[in-house]
Amino acid sequence: MSEVDTEFLFEARISLGTPIHIGQTPNGYRMIVNVAGGRFEGPKLMGEVIPMSGADWSRIRADGNGALDVRMTLKTDDGALLFVHWHGLMIVSPENRDYALDFAKPDDPNGAGRYYFRTSPQFETGDERYAWLNNLICVTKSRTGGGGVVHRVFAIK
Repeated sequence: MSEVDTEFLFEARISLGTPIHIGQTPNGYRMIVNVAGGRFEGPKLMGEVIPMSGADWSRIRADGNGALDVRMTLKTDDGALLFVHWHGLMIVSPENRDYALDFAKPDDPNGAGRYYFRTSPQFETGDERYAWLNNLICVTKSRTGGGGVVHRVFAIK
């Protein structure tokens, strides 16, 4: 079997609200980070991240790495609504933790090599123009900075 082929869908720049710290729970250190807004752009779709339409119910696991559980709503420039739900991991060495978690730092694509930040978004929509999204498996190559996170979304072909 050959390597996995991907198709670039879009880049999403998502601004984040102030974290709500739930604290240490049996499942790890829990925090909720509201999605404050943003924009996504790519060759087949573009639009806005609807402000306050979702959050990341993240937790820091016992091994110190982050587990993400994100839900939000996107609105395409032509009016379609897309629900997105993704899970992911942020794996960071202790010496790079402050850098990786500095969402306010300037966006630095090269700096993303200092940590592993990947997610797997799934889409749901009732808009026939974008129904093809309902049947995709996707992955992201993600980074922090610029006031939030940047996700480059790829469909697995």
